[in-house]
Formats: sequence, structure tokens, C-alpha cells
Amino acid sequence: MAVPWRAVGALALVLVSAGSTWQFQDWRYGSQLADQARLHGDTLNQLTLAAVAAQQAEQDKRLALEQSLATSEQAHYRKMADAQRDQDRLRDRLATADVRLSVLLDATDVANGCNVSASTGAGGVDHGTLRARLDPAHAQRIIAITDKGDRGLIALQACQSYIRALIVR
Repeated sequence: MAVPWRAVGALALVLVSAGSTWQFQDWRYGSQLADQARLHGDTLNQLTLAAVAAQQAEQDKRLALEQSLATSEQAHYRKMADAQRDQDRLRDRLATADVRLSVLLDATDVANGCNVSASTGAGGVDHGTLRARLDPAHAQRIIAITDKGDRGLIALQACQSYIRALIVR
């Protein structure tokens, strides 16, 4: 039997061209995969950079809020210390009789049995209003009550400032 060399040559030519086509498609597919991998890597890098920028922005906001709150807290404690110092000073002045607390009396009230004229005296600056001095112990209690009230108001203002700072941010 004779071998048909032409058929073998044509078959070899077909196989070689099919192999080269297969290799070309394989190379092209590999190139596409490499492009996709590169694009995927670029996308991941961009996402990472965006996440880092967002995290840095949040950290900056947090730091600014912490600094604002620290400043607010310092102001709050300074107000509290000033109020305490003023109250202590007033308490000391009351204790040493340097200052006396008094209340205005209604001179026109005849029901209490005190008929005092409301005329202006020569040395009076209150236009003749009658004042009664408080007992020093009662004065100390009144100062303690106002001290607690002042502290409460200062604390309330600090809380309101804190909430405003949180809402604005």
C-alpha cells in the first residue's frame, strides 16, 4: 500500500495551522486574563485608596470633635471652679460678718402687725424700704442652695453645649 504523501502533507499542514491557531487563541486568552487581572488590581487599589481617605476623614472629624469637647470640658470646669470660688468667698464674707444678707419687707402690710412708715430717710438709698437681716445660719443655707443651683445651671449649659457639638458634627 502506498502512502499518499499529499494527504499526509495536507493533514500535517492542517494540524500545524490548527496548533498555531490554538496557541494564538491561548496567548490571546492569557493576554485577556492578564488585562482583567490588571484592571481588577487597579480597581482594588482605587477602592483601597478611597477607603483610606474616608477613614482619614473620619479620624480627622473624630479628632476635631475630641478637641472641641476637651475645650468645652475645660471651659465647663473653669466655670465650675469660678462659681465654687465665688461661693466660697461669699460664704467666708458671711461668716466674718463682712457682708449680711437681708430681705425687703413690705412696709404697707399691716396684717403682720408692723406699722412702719415708708417715708424716705435722709441716709437711706432704698427710698425708705425696710430691710430685715437674716440669721447667719440661714444665710449660709441660702448660699448653699444657690451654690447647688449655680452648679446645676453650669452643668446643664455644659450638657447643652455637648449635644449641640454632636448635632453639628
